[in-house]
Amino acid sequence: MRRARPGPRRGGGAPAGAAARPRFYGRRRGHRLRPGRRRLLDELLPRIRVPDPGEAGAVEPLALFAGAVGEVWLEIGFGSGEHLAAQAAAHPAVGLIGCEPFVNGLSALLAEVERLGLANVRVFPDDARLLIPALPEASLARAFILFPDPWPKARHAKRRLIDDQALAALARVLADGAEVRIATDDAGYLRWILACLARAPAFAWLARRPADWRHRPAGWPPTRYEAKALAEGRTATYLRLCRLPRGPGQGRERA
Repeated sequence: MRRARPGPRRGGGAPAGAAARPRFYGRRRGHRLRPGRRRLLDELLPRIRVPDPGEAGAVEPLALFAGAVGEVWLEIGFGSGEHLAAQAAAHPAVGLIGCEPFVNGLSALLAEVERLGLANVRVFPDDARLLIPALPEASLARAFILFPDPWPKARHAKRRLIDDQALAALARVLADGAEVRIATDDAGYLRWILACLARAPAFAWLARRPADWRHRPAGWPPTRYEAKALAEGRTATYLRLCRLPRGPGQGRERA
């Protein structure tokens, strides 16, 4: 995931009369796009775009792929999309939904989708917090949150993507046994995430030894941001979580 550290967008947040919309603090646009990237936004994005929940209501993940996949994974904030594209190429029987509000990163993923001919990618070009409430319970088999912005200043902590509410929302839409992968290179954010996990009864941390969180596991493609962080001497931590089975009275049991 891209981890630029811009200040809040001037005039950002929910429009008047839409108080339920979560406030978004990151960038929407960067440098001017080349004509080829603009073409992809105009031509390819409409074909693989996830419907706006505000207009479509509930969004059934498997239905987005017309029966061509057996399960669906979600990446929240895919940055430039190299991880999502690599997962889609490696798992053609899995549908990948990527959420990313940053237009330049979105266009980079679209370029990979076109170059690799990926038919199992769908894109929600906005804040994932707008999509997740519209997904059915236990409808996802895996989720990724890779290198989210840590918002390191104490007064900005409320802007962090991972918190108690976000984990509860993910727990609802993940199937029993589903995996969540989280990566960060910020020690303060790591402590925050672990504290949130300690209060999240739906998840178990899968680590058994230090190597499990110190080294990127097999089947976890690298990202551009990760390579930059490691080159600059920062330490990355890789967390793998399991969605625990639902008990009686805790929602739909996995079939």
